[in-house]
Amino acid sequence: MDVGRFLGRFPPFDELPDDELTRLAGSAEVEFFPAGASILEQSGKPSEFLYVVRSGAVEVRFGGRIADLLGEGEVFGEFSLVSERGPLATIHAHEDTLCYAIHRDAALEILGTPGGMAFLVGATGRRIRGVQERTDAGHWALGGLTPVSSLIARPPVMCSPETSVEDAARIMAEERVSSLLVILPAEIGIVTDRDFRSRVLAARRSPATPVREVMTSPAQSVPADTPAAEALLLMLEGGFHHLPVRSSDDLIGLVSSTDLMGLGRDSPFALRTSIDRSSNGSDALAAARRLPEVVGALVEAGVTAVDVGRVVSMTIDALTDRLLVFGLERLGQPPCPWAWLALGSGARREQALHTDQDHALVLQPDEGDTQKVDGYFADLAEGVTEGLEQAGLPRCNGDAMAVNVALRRSVGGWEDRFRRWMADPGVEGSVLTSIMFDFRRVSGPLEIESALNDVVATAPSFPQFVRHLSRRALDERAPTGFFRDLVVEAKGEHAGALDIKHRGITIIGNLARAYAVGAGLTAKSTLARLDAAASARVIDDDTRRDLAEAFRLLWKVRLQHQADQVLAGIDPDDFVNPATIGPVARGSLKEAFRVIRKAQETLAATLGVTPP
Repeated sequence: MDVGRFLGRFPPFDELPDDELTRLAGSAEVEFFPAGASILEQSGKPSEFLYVVRSGAVEVRFGGRIADLLGEGEVFGEFSLVSERGPLATIHAHEDTLCYAIHRDAALEILGTPGGMAFLVGATGRRIRGVQERTDAGHWALGGLTPVSSLIARPPVMCSPETSVEDAARIMAEERVSSLLVILPAEIGIVTDRDFRSRVLAARRSPATPVREVMTSPAQSVPADTPAAEALLLMLEGGFHHLPVRSSDDLIGLVSSTDLMGLGRDSPFALRTSIDRSSNGSDALAAARRLPEVVGALVEAGVTAVDVGRVVSMTIDALTDRLLVFGLERLGQPPCPWAWLALGSGARREQALHTDQDHALVLQPDEGDTQKVDGYFADLAEGVTEGLEQAGLPRCNGDAMAVNVALRRSVGGWEDRFRRWMADPGVEGSVLTSIMFDFRRVSGPLEIESALNDVVATAPSFPQFVRHLSRRALDERAPTGFFRDLVVEAKGEHAGALDIKHRGITIIGNLARAYAVGAGLTAKSTLARLDAAASARVIDDDTRRDLAEAFRLLWKVRLQHQADQVLAGIDPDDFVNPATIGPVARGSLKEAFRVIRKAQETLAATLGVTPP
């Protein structure tokens, strides 16, 4: 059957006259995609073609989960082609597939007809319904598709900074809202009913107090086209429940946590709220133990695995902060300014359900008070570490925790230690550089990150240290095949299983750290480091893209494995049995490991060493 006759059997081409079908067929190219091949990537490069499946099948994936399977005569790429924006979904070849690729100009002529527009509308509805039918949490699955502006229920309710809290409360009651936006000359402020409780009533302020004294400013805001899922993560990370939305320079409304996600038991907002509102350690721990249920719901909903890792880290942050509050209440006023640092995967916000503790303390005592101060913070650190352990986060086998006196230092002490490690890592530095050079302040009034980042920026002046970081990225060998050449555990309870973390995810993390820190770049997360390294021309863009895709895939396999274990009542781990992975995923994993192996070989050649 020729191309024109084939297309004429299916919408939106079935209403075209024969001469137009003939002309359209002349603009079509035949493209072959082997099973597992990526054709379009969600939010990636806009599609240049309208694709029609000739034979085989393709998967439509939202947030990493299959939402639809398209076969003979079905069309994809239409939304991206018309909008000239990144695809709404990821399209992979489910099996060896032939497609007709119709060039943009010809495709737009067809889609611009009444029949073409009707096809677009119908296809949109079918696609969204398909996602909703396959997920128990439609907001999360559709979050990557839905702009936050579509969730705005009404225009913003505003007041001036000089409005009294009494009048502001009256406006909120009349308008039935829980917050007001405050317009300032150069920024946006916000005042909420929670502010009235904590900053007015609890502080015994006068009802005549102007709003400017109790509002939060500047308030975090987002553009109208921000995906809802991204806005939700921003609110979770910041611990706030209201988010102004702007279009250009104009405020168009406000969304709340309840707009973005219902506060059911298994939502991340409900979990964080339970932790934040806990009145004692037992309540905080009881809330935090629900984290596996929340992660399971997010994985089932098709939330991107890297985003789920961020939710896990933000939940652990919230628990840490609450345990610190309880510790401070027990011990009394701290003897000096301090900061609690997350280290390693916690600092990168890349934590799964199988994770341990990595943290440190930064202190700023008066000269000569070090011993007195350290006793207080040793007690504080033990309380937090014990609480995290009771919540299911085991202590670090390498003792990279604030209970270790070596990980409680002054600002100057940490700066000096970082410089010493860069000058000569030694045994201690060799163990800790893969953890300590990933740091992030979780709590405490002492600002430390900029000081340590300034030290990290000098790394290119220490070539032996840069070489040391690079060698750490070659410590483990990436698997290169399955069942024959795959590196699996040879014996013990995990015999025959792949350590997905250490044989894949950790290697990419070590590569990204070597690229970024070695160039004096201060980004912390693995994907941000890859982006920064590519921007600085440390690696080429193909390497960045390939490693980022491999990282996301490995995270997806890891979290799905752990979610399945939790559902089965098994303690989560990182050991995946290759025999349980479907053929499509197995093929993708093979390609991911080849990408990692290639990056390791390139780095080894640069160092002049034999690859692992």
